[in-house]
Amino acid sequence: MATIVIMPRQGQSVESCILTEWFKQVGDEIKKGEPLFAYETDKASFEEEAPEDGILLGTFCQEGDEVPVLQNIAVIGKAGENIDEYKPGATVESKEVPEEKEETAEKEEASAPEVPVESKVKSVGGELRISPRAKKLAVEKGVPFETLLGSGPQGRVIERDVQAYLVAKPKMTPLAKEVAKHEELTIAEQGTGLAGTVRAADLTAKNPVYAEDYEIKKMPHIRKLIAKAMHASLQNSAQLTHHLGADARRIMELRKQVKATEGAANITINDMVCLAVIKALKQFPDANAHFLGDSIKYFSKVHLGLAVDTERGLMVPVIKNADDLSITGLSRQFKEVAEACRQGSIDPELLSSEAASFTVSNLGNYGVEMFTPVINLPQVAILGVNTIVPRPADLGGGVYGFVPYIGLSLTYDHQALDGGMATRFLKQIAIEIENLEIDF
Repeated sequence: MATIVIMPRQGQSVESCILTEWFKQVGDEIKKGEPLFAYETDKASFEEEAPEDGILLGTFCQEGDEVPVLQNIAVIGKAGENIDEYKPGATVESKEVPEEKEETAEKEEASAPEVPVESKVKSVGGELRISPRAKKLAVEKGVPFETLLGSGPQGRVIERDVQAYLVAKPKMTPLAKEVAKHEELTIAEQGTGLAGTVRAADLTAKNPVYAEDYEIKKMPHIRKLIAKAMHASLQNSAQLTHHLGADARRIMELRKQVKATEGAANITINDMVCLAVIKALKQFPDANAHFLGDSIKYFSKVHLGLAVDTERGLMVPVIKNADDLSITGLSRQFKEVAEACRQGSIDPELLSSEAASFTVSNLGNYGVEMFTPVINLPQVAILGVNTIVPRPADLGGGVYGFVPYIGLSLTYDHQALDGGMATRFLKQIAIEIENLEIDF
C-alpha cells in the first residue's frame, strides 16, 4: 500500500511552509530515513526523511511553493500503484504527450482544452521550444513567445498557448498594436487608458539597451511576513518613542574587567544592557506585558526577545525566564539562539512575538546614534540600544569633561502605557546601567 508524505507542522503558530528542495525525483528508489525534501517556515529551515522504503511515485508541489501544513505533497509505494486519490483536491493530472506524438498533438490543438492563463506567462531559461505554427502566429500577432510556458511535450510552446495569450492579454489601442509589433516592445499587463486599455506609452523595450534601469524581483517569503507584521504594528497601536542617554562608564569598565579576567565568559555590553533591562522590568511590570485590546496580560516572569540580524532577515528569538539567569547564563543563551537563527535551526515557537514579554533591539554595533524601533505586537514596548558617544558632562567641582553615553530609545504603545510611566521605566533602565553589579 502506498505511503502518503505530508508537509510537517513545526509549532502551533506555523500554518504553511515553503518547499525549498526535492532531494529525490519521481521514479527514484528510496530507503527509509534518507533525506526526501527540505522546507522552511518563515524563519527556520528543516529536512524531512523518507518514512518508508519504496519508489517515489509522485509529488504534488514544486520547489518554491508555499504549502499548507499537513497537506499531501508526495506518495511513496510500489511501481504501478495509482496515486490519483492522494492528490490534494483529488485532481487528476493530464498525461504527458510523448515526443514521438508531437505531430499528432499539433493537429489536435484547435480542439484541445485551453491552458489556464496564469500558468503560461513566465520567464524560461535554456533552449526555447516552439512549433513552427505557433511561432508564425506569435510573430503575426506580436506575441512575446519567449515568455510563454508551453503546454506541449517537454514544455514546447504550441499554437493553443499563443491563442490563450491573445485571449487573455489586455486591450490595446491601434497605435499601441502597431508600435508593439514593429518595435518589439513588451506589453504591460495593465494599461493606463480607459478600462485598463494599453496605450503606446505603456509599452517597454525588450532590448536591455533601451530598457529602464531597474529590476523587479519577487519578495522572499520572510520579507513578506516581516512587512506584514511591521505594517500591522503601526496600524494597530499608538506608538511613541522616548530617547535617553545613560552614563556608560560603569559598563565599559566592567567590560574591561571581563576581558582581563582569564577564563571568564565573553560577556558583552549588550548582555549587560539586557541584564539592566530585566532588573528594570521587575520594578515596572506594566512594561512587561501584552496589550490585548480590552485587557492587558501582565507577566510575572521576564521572557526577553532579542533582535538578531541574519541573511534571511530580522529574527527575534526569545529567552524564556530570563530573570532567572545569571549574566553568564544570559550571555550564553543569547549566543546560542542567535547562532541558531543564522543557521536556520531555531525552534519556530521561540520566534513568535507572543512568546516574548519585552524585546531589545541593539544597533549600537552599526554606529546608530538614535532610532525608532517598532513594537512586536502584542508586546507593549521595545527598547532600542544605540551606540556609545562622548557627551559633555559635569564632573563635579566646576569641572566639565566628555563622558561616554549609551543611547536608549524606548518605543511604547500609548494605549497600554502612559507617557509618565514610560519615562520612569526608561530612566530606571539608565539607572540600572549606571549602577550595574555582575559576577563573572
